[in-house]
Formats: sequence, structure tokens, C-alpha cells
Amino acid sequence: MGGVVRALLRRAVQAVLVTVLVSGLCFTLVRLLPGDQALRVAEGRYGYDRVTTASADAVRAELGLDRPAAEQFMAWVARLAQGDLGVSLVTGDRVVEEVAYQLGHTLLLSLAALSLALLAGPALGLFAGLRPGGVLDQAGMVGAAALRALPVFALGIGLMLLFGVTLGWLPVAGFHATENLVLPALALGLGLAAASARVARDATVAATSAPFFGFALLRGLTRAQAVRQHVPRNAAVPVLAYLGVNLALLVEGVVVVESLFGWPGIGHALSHAIAARDVPMLQGTALSLGLIFVALNAFTDLAILAADPRRRG
Repeated sequence: MGGVVRALLRRAVQAVLVTVLVSGLCFTLVRLLPGDQALRVAEGRYGYDRVTTASADAVRAELGLDRPAAEQFMAWVARLAQGDLGVSLVTGDRVVEEVAYQLGHTLLLSLAALSLALLAGPALGLFAGLRPGGVLDQAGMVGAAALRALPVFALGIGLMLLFGVTLGWLPVAGFHATENLVLPALALGLGLAAASARVARDATVAATSAPFFGFALLRGLTRAQAVRQHVPRNAAVPVLAYLGVNLALLVEGVVVVESLFGWPGIGHALSHAIAARDVPMLQGTALSLGLIFVALNAFTDLAILAADPRRRG
């Protein structure tokens, strides 16, 4: 239990630091962007062709954008301490309600991508590692290298063109049906699945070459029995550790994939908040993505502890 408590405490401290840093950076960076923030908010509310100087001044006075930046930031921090993320400068809706709606879609997409990375990738790596140098191993190496080299947006566009436009099997946008999830999850999860397959392959080769595997065969176990007893647990730790290190790529990919496929999640809302200079919405969505990253890391820590009892002390 000591290892579990330490892992959770470490991630709790990380969550607090992420909250402070993300909030401060978002607030500062938005104000460093060129242009008038009040004008951009007014454009988001009324349309680009209906904005006047008077309407921009009215928005500035309404939202307190004419107050000192330090005063605005401290007011936001005080609301955050009470669990209030403020209201969107563009829509006027409460940020916490919008984020709660978007968070469900982002978690669904992230879990689908992680399931692909944790199930398909290691399974293919296991089979390739049992016959190193074989056809499956060599084909997997080429495929994994190709998928890892492709940027997420290029992979997503390729999937849209192949399965959506050319074959017509799957929709390229939307979120109302289960099939709408397939292409975004593939775009987000294929790269991680390919990399986890290579890690699982190397871990399988190492496990089947280790002395304990040879000793298991000497004890009379068949090769299949020895593989079932020793390989999955020994391969799980490096795969989970690799995914934990690369979770930042997953969070980064969420922004790209959701914007590309029109998926109504946190990443999609973040890109719109940046364009509209909607600071409360920007802070709320960026903070949510940061905390998702911390939560996924905590889950990875617990999974590694479950797979390797030696780390629990």
C-alpha cells in the first residue's frame, strides 16, 4: 500500500502545480497575442460584419477587460478556489457546464484510443516477439515505423480519405452514432498502438531469452504454458511505462483530432476559445486537458504497481 499512497500523493501535488501553471500561462499568453481582446470577443458574439468600436467598448466594460491584468487574474483565481471557472466571454454560459459536457466526449475518445493501444498493440507485439525475424515481426517493424512517422493530422486525413471518401464505410464527422467514434479513435490510437507493439515485441524477446523462461521449460512446462505464465506480466511493465511517458502525445493529439473530425470535446473547444480570445473558456479547457494528463498518469502508475508487486513496498 505504501507505493500506492506515494503514487497518489505525487499525482495530487502534480495536479495542484498543473492548475497554477496552466491558469497563469493561459492568462498571460492570451494577453501577449496581438489585437484587441474585446474586439475579438465582440466579433464572436455579434459576427465580424456587425462589430463596431462602441460594441467593443461595451464588451470591454461589461467583462472588466479595462481593469488591470493582475486584478483580473486574481479574481479568476478566487473563483477557481470556489470551484467556479467563470462564464464564457462569447456565449455567456458557465464554463464548468460547457466543460462538463465536452469532457465526456473527450474521455470517450481517449479511452477508445487507449484501449486500442493497450489491446491491439501489445497483442501484435507478443506474436511478433515469439518469432523474432519472421514475416510478422518484419512487417510489424515497417508498419510501426510508418505509423509513428506520420503526424496525427496526416494520419487522420488519410483515414478520412480512405474509409470515408473512397470506400464510404464510415462518416468523417459527427458524434451522434457509434461509428462516428471509429475514425477519430484510430487516428489518435494507431500511433500509440504501433509503438506499444514494438515495446511489447522487445519485451517478449527479452522474456523468452531470460534464464527464468529456460528454467520453466526444464521444469516440464510446454512453450505455450511458459509463455502464458511469464511473458505477459514481464512485457506489461515496459509497455505501461512507455505509454505513461507518451501520454502527453495523447493529450496533444486530442486537440488535433477533435478539431479535424468535428468531435465536440475539450480539444475542439480549446481551439475555438483561442481564436475568440475567450480567456475563461481557454483556461477551463486547458486546465481540463492538464488534469486529464495527470489522471492518466496516475492510472498508469497504479497499473504498473498492479503488474509489478516489487514496486509496492
